[in-house]
Amino acid sequence: MILHILNRSPGTSLAYRDALAGMGPDDRLLLVEDGVLGALATQVPHFQAVEGRIFALREDLVARGLEGRCDAGVQVVDVDGFVTLTEEADKTVSWF
Repeated sequence: MILHILNRSPGTSLAYRDALAGMGPDDRLLLVEDGVLGALATQVPHFQAVEGRIFALREDLVARGLEGRCDAGVQVVDVDGFVTLTEEADKTVSWF
């Protein structure tokens, strides 16, 4: 499993398309920094192909005033959860 880390919003960057194209069936996607904007219900349809494998970093949601506003299909993790995701992955790939 590869952990793909995306730090750009799908509303301002097309990097999410490259990330999705590079993802395998068992890979996971972690939204960080401005990427957490993709966890909102209006943006999450961009990630429909990886439903159930999308995570958003809580600290970045809080920093942007978005805590509690994620789509129900997005799993929110804290920094410890981020570490766990990286430990479970064979490797990580950052998209920006």
